[in-house]
Amino acid sequence: MTIIITFDFPGATQAQYDQLTDRMTGGRGLEKASDWPVPGLISHATGPSPTGWFVTDVWESEDAFRQFGEKLAPMLREVGIPETQPTIYQAHKVVTG
Repeated sequence: MTIIITFDFPGATQAQYDQLTDRMTGGRGLEKASDWPVPGLISHATGPSPTGWFVTDVWESEDAFRQFGEKLAPMLREVGIPETQPTIYQAHKVVTG
């Protein structure tokens, strides 16, 4: 089942996000879904929020997202982004490109 994940990281900054993505990819940055450290990402959007930094992902399944979360959590701590629980929604329709 395809899911939509949203995160709002209070106090996080674009610089921290960029540092995080460099860690995730060995410095290559994130340009396409295949850059992610685990398969299953369909789309990713991010930007500033009124409280910090906001992320919305679409994943092929909760299992794929959980695998990603296992890799993500320690990297969030390393760059000083506060941990927060995502909001997870079941997707009804996903349109890309």
